Amino acid sequence: MATLLEVKDLQTHFFTMDGVVRAVDGVSYDLEEGETLGLVGESGCGKSVSALSLMRLIPDPPGRIVNGEVYLDGEDILKIGMEDMRNVRGAKMSMVFQEPMTSLNPVLTIERQLTETLQLHKGMNKAESRREGVNLLSRVGIPDPEQRIKQYPHQFSGGMRQRVMIAMALSCNPRLIIADEPTTALDVTIQAQILELMKSLTTEFGVALIVITHNLGVVARYADRVNIMYAGRIIERGSAREIYSNPRHPYTVGLLRSVPRLDLPRRAKLDPIEGQPPDLVNLPAGCAFRARCRWAIDKCATDRPVLEETGANHWSACWRSADLGPTAVDFLGASELAEPESPAGE
Repeated sequence: MATLLEVKDLQTHFFTMDGVVRAVDGVSYDLEEGETLGLVGESGCGKSVSALSLMRLIPDPPGRIVNGEVYLDGEDILKIGMEDMRNVRGAKMSMVFQEPMTSLNPVLTIERQLTETLQLHKGMNKAESRREGVNLLSRVGIPDPEQRIKQYPHQFSGGMRQRVMIAMALSCNPRLIIADEPTTALDVTIQAQILELMKSLTTEFGVALIVITHNLGVVARYADRVNIMYAGRIIERGSAREIYSNPRHPYTVGLLRSVPRLDLPRRAKLDPIEGQPPDLVNLPAGCAFRARCRWAIDKCATDRPVLEETGANHWSACWRSADLGPTAVDFLGASELAEPESPAGE
């Protein structure tokens, strides 16, 4: 498959009274046509900002993309004018935003919001765009679309509003869809329905998909590859199978240990990651995860690790990646890792 998206050294900073927030700090990755990529990490690690940077929707001020290249179909969309970028949004790449109730305009009907992009990008008239809007609502599983298209967002449930957002994202047949926390605030059964819907539609339309989430369990079934983000950087990336079976970064291990598993006895407890993410204004020297890492060594305090290949199509930014592996995720048995050379706090 051909490469659809290529991100190189993307850096997005926010200039605040307290200092410069390096929300996205040198992110690089690629995405192939029809591929599903999971972007995973805690709140505040830079997932959503990196996605908004791709769409060039960073509020300026205080935010600004200070460096990087983003090639979509071979064109650097960070260098084109804003008028040309408006033509890219919706037509070539679109986004399903995190909270549909705040993303949908409460005073406009679903019809008005769904047909606007069809008229703008495809040149359809009112009747044509309405027919296509009804068809889209039917495709995303909304019953009685002829009547529901006339309604307002508050008349839809959370899951149905998310379906409307997906229909809007698909309306102009984009090459790439970015789904920012598409299952937030939805119950478990609706989450599964939304994810299955997105996967089936992207397969049907041949669309590449980036799924942003804080939950590794969400992307386990749907992603082809996974990027793990922490403190504005990608600290591990690889195929979904490799990430889950052979994690090579302590943060990834911590995320996996935080996911409930049905194959363990009831007495098995989750093992959450202790502490809080670092202040992006005053990032510590060395590894940003060091203060929360139970396997930190002296080198972690002075030298920041870079992504290095640890296996076939698997990269990790950790000085101890060679020591990590499946045993580190074992809930019940003792880890086979050696003790750190010195406590992380010293």
